[in-house]
Amino acid sequence: MNINDYTNYMSSETLMGPNSARVLEELFKKYPLQLEKDDTVLDLGCGKGLTSLVIAKETGAKVYANDLWISAEENAGRFEDWGVGEQITPVCEDANDLSFDKGQFQALVSIDSYHYFAGKVGFFDNKILPFLDDKAVVLIGIPGIKDEYAGHSEELLSDWLGEEAYMFKSPREWKEIIGDHSRIEKVEAWEMECFENAWSEWFATNHKYACGDKQHFETIIKPYTCFVGIFVKLK
Repeated sequence: MNINDYTNYMSSETLMGPNSARVLEELFKKYPLQLEKDDTVLDLGCGKGLTSLVIAKETGAKVYANDLWISAEENAGRFEDWGVGEQITPVCEDANDLSFDKGQFQALVSIDSYHYFAGKVGFFDNKILPFLDDKAVVLIGIPGIKDEYAGHSEELLSDWLGEEAYMFKSPREWKEIIGDHSRIEKVEAWEMECFENAWSEWFATNHKYACGDKQHFETIIKPYTCFVGIFVKLK
């Protein structure tokens, strides 16, 4: 993946936080998805569809672009404009109540969204695993807190995040939350390298929320937080 291929799509209109394409680039470089054109990928929490576009272009697979906050109709319009309307199916469902077929997906990707709904032990087993095919791969990239500050997110991050500070967990904590299951072959969680680039590209949009985040970057975001990469391989 060459992120420069997607520069024209990365703007205040498509980004909803630190550059999701940058986060996805690191995940794809570390764990490339080997998929066929008839395989299906669930982009869980796709926002305005930038990550779905990248997944579709880079893998050639069929993508289901699911988001609770952005309507399927709105994303469908973007996908048509981008020329990938036949390859990407927009969906608007709650991650706690998905209606896909059992074993439907050969891969799941979730960028900057999984922490909103999946921070409890058992969520992956009960809400995600049923929809994944055997040998499926999961790639997650989310904001979190560095391992050395695990358990202190509300204490350290509340001035920036308010009541949402509890959602930020460390790589070690996320590995424990994913947990063990008879269908899981491997789980890895790490502090991602794309942190500063993803944030600087978000700030460059001058989105009003980016401007708000920028005020906290040097005092809270940079010292205590990171992006957490998660890789799960099924048996």
